[in-house]
Amino acid sequence: MSTKIKLQLENAQIIADGKNFDDIGAYEYLKGWVYYTIDPKSPLPTKIVDLENAPKNRNGRVEYSSQIHILRPTDSTKSNRRLLFDYGNRGNKRVIQYFNDAASSNNPTSLEQCGNGFLFRRGYSIVWVAWQGDLLPGDGRMIMRLPVATNNGDPITGKVRTEFIASKEGETTFPLSGWTSTRSHPSISLDTSKAQLTRRQYPDEKREIVPSSNWRFARLEGGQGMDFQGSETAVIPSDIHIHLPSTFETGWIYELIYTGKSPLVMGLGHLAVRDAVSFLRYDETTRNPLSKYKIEKSFCFGRSQTGRCIRDFIYLGFNEDQAGRKVFDGAITHVAGAGKMWLNHRFSNAVVPGGQQYEEHDNISDQFPFAYNESTDHLTGKVDAICKRPKSDPLIFHTQTSTEYWQRRGSLVHTDTNGNDLEPPKNVRIYHWASAQHVGDPLQERPTRGICQNLSNVLQTSMIFRALLVAMDNWATENIPPPENQLPKSFDGTLVDFKDWKTQFPVIPRLVTPQEPNKLSLYDFGPETDRGILEVLPPRRVDNSEYVIKVPSVDDDGNELAGVRVPMLNAPLATYTGWNIRSKNFGEGAMHEFSGSTINFPETNAIRRMTNDPRKSIKERYKDKAEYIKKVRDAASALIKQGFMLEEDFHRTIELAQDWCTKRHDIRL
Repeated sequence: MSTKIKLQLENAQIIADGKNFDDIGAYEYLKGWVYYTIDPKSPLPTKIVDLENAPKNRNGRVEYSSQIHILRPTDSTKSNRRLLFDYGNRGNKRVIQYFNDAASSNNPTSLEQCGNGFLFRRGYSIVWVAWQGDLLPGDGRMIMRLPVATNNGDPITGKVRTEFIASKEGETTFPLSGWTSTRSHPSISLDTSKAQLTRRQYPDEKREIVPSSNWRFARLEGGQGMDFQGSETAVIPSDIHIHLPSTFETGWIYELIYTGKSPLVMGLGHLAVRDAVSFLRYDETTRNPLSKYKIEKSFCFGRSQTGRCIRDFIYLGFNEDQAGRKVFDGAITHVAGAGKMWLNHRFSNAVVPGGQQYEEHDNISDQFPFAYNESTDHLTGKVDAICKRPKSDPLIFHTQTSTEYWQRRGSLVHTDTNGNDLEPPKNVRIYHWASAQHVGDPLQERPTRGICQNLSNVLQTSMIFRALLVAMDNWATENIPPPENQLPKSFDGTLVDFKDWKTQFPVIPRLVTPQEPNKLSLYDFGPETDRGILEVLPPRRVDNSEYVIKVPSVDDDGNELAGVRVPMLNAPLATYTGWNIRSKNFGEGAMHEFSGSTINFPETNAIRRMTNDPRKSIKERYKDKAEYIKKVRDAASALIKQGFMLEEDFHRTIELAQDWCTKRHDIRL
C-alpha cells in the first residue's frame, strides 16, 4: 500500500441534548486527526507536485495529517449504511446548513445547528476531513498539516501573484494571501523595490504602478495607549503582510507580484480525501470508527470552491483508491461553474475563488476541459473530459444557478467551446436552478444591498438539495433513474448569446444591467512542468482567443425560462437574477462576486404607471393573498411530481409564502 493511515479520535459527544431523530435515535460527534505516510515514489493517478521535495522520515516516507470529524447515529444498527462526505468550503462545514436548513456552524452540536434534522432522520454518517492545507487555525475551520517543499533543505522560491480589493474605506493592511484565514507565501525580501504593486479600476484596464516607496511589507498593530495618549498603532515589518499607509482605495483592484518561498505540498489534499474515505468505507477492523456501520455507499457534497475541488478530484483520477476500488459512488457538485481547483501546483493558493468579471478575473481555475463528456477545445485542438475513467467515475449531479452562467462560465459545462450543445454523459445529470443566485441561505430573511445596487436574491431553493440526495441514493443503490437534465439549451433558444438576452430582458427604469457575462480567453501560463503550471505573471491572454459564453433566456419579467423553477419563481413577486451590480466607489457597473438580485414588481397599477415599469403589478397577477398562495401550492405540487422536492417540504414552502412571503419580501397590500 502506497499510503498508510492512522486515526486518533476523542471520545464521542452526544449532540442536540440527546434528541432522538425519529426512528434513528440520537447522534454523536467524534473529533480527531488522521495521520498519513506515503512513499514519494508511489504510483499515483497524477503526480503530486513537489512530493519528492518534501521532508522524509527515517523510513523515507512523507508525513502529513488532517483533522477529521464524524457525526454518526449512536446506535450503529440504525445507520442507513451511507457515508456523506462534506468537502465544506474553505475549511467550513456546509452540508448540515444546506440540507437541514440549519444555522451555519463549524461545531454543529446544538438543536438549532441541527436544523430540521433531515440528514439525521435519514441515518447518514457525516464525515469531514481537512483537505485544504493552507488554512490557518481559527473559527473552527478544518485544517491540515502539510510538509513544506525544499530544494535539498534550502528554501524553494518563485513568483507569487495576489489581488487585494478593499470592500470598506480605510483598509491599509492585508495578508499576502489576501485572506486572514489563509497562510501566505513569505516574501524572500522586505525590499519593496524587488516586488511590484499595481492597481487598476477594472480588470481589462492598464495597470498603474504604485511606487515602491509608497508601500511596505509590514503589518499594522494597535493596542492600549499610555500616558493619556489614547490608542496607539505601530507598523511592524512582516514578510507575510502588505501595508499601504494611504489605504487601499475602494473600487480599485490591487495586484502584488513578489518572490515568495516555502510552498506547501498542496496536492496531498486530494490524497487525504481519497485515503480517509476509502478507509472509512472499506476497512473492517476496529481501527475504523464506522466499521460497525457497514457502509455500502458513499457520497460527497461540495459547493462553489469545493464543487470545483470535486471536479478536479474526479478529473485527476483520485476517485479510485490504491486497491482499485471506487471512493465515492455519487457526487453532488453545487455552483462550481466550469472550474476546477488550482490545488496541485507550486505556490497554490486554494482559498482564491474562481475568476469573476471583476474579482480574481485572471485566476486559472477555468481551464479546458470544462464539460464532463469528451469535447474539443477549438482554440488549441485538445480533446479531453472531466469524466474519462468509466471504472471509477461516480454518478454526478452538477447543480448550478443563474450566477454561474453570468460569473462562472457555466454554459461551458454543457456546451463545447464554440457554444454548441453537448449531451451530458450517462453518469451525469445537470440541473440549472433557474433565476437563483450562487449563495441561497436556507434561513434567508429580508434582503440587503451591501455594496451592490440591488437587493440580494431571495429565492428559496434548499428543498432541492434534499430531493436530490434521495434521488442520488436511489440511483446509486436501486439504479432508479433520477430526473432528466434540466438546463437551458441553444437548440431550443433557452440558452442564448448576450445580445439576444439584452433584447429579452425588460427595460426597468433606473436598473443597471450587466455589460456582458464574464468572458473567458485562452491564457498563456507558461510551460507545464513537473511542478505544475509555471504561471506567467500577470497571465497573458492569447489574442483573439475567446471561448463562447452563453446565458439563460428570460421571459417578459426577466425571469429565466429553463431549469428547475422553484415555487417562488413560478409564483413570482419580483424579477430574480443571478447577477448584481457594484455601486459607486466599489467598481461601479461591474457585476459583484456571486451576488444575485431581487427587483420587486410594482405593487399596484398606479405605481406601475407612475414608475413606467413594463412588468405587471402584483395586483394584476394575483387578486388577493389567497390566489397567490394557491399558485405557490400548485407550483410546489408540480415540483414534487418532478422529483425536485420532497413531500415534507410542502408545508415549509406554504408557510414561507404566507402574507406575501413577508419574511423575504416587503409588500404592503
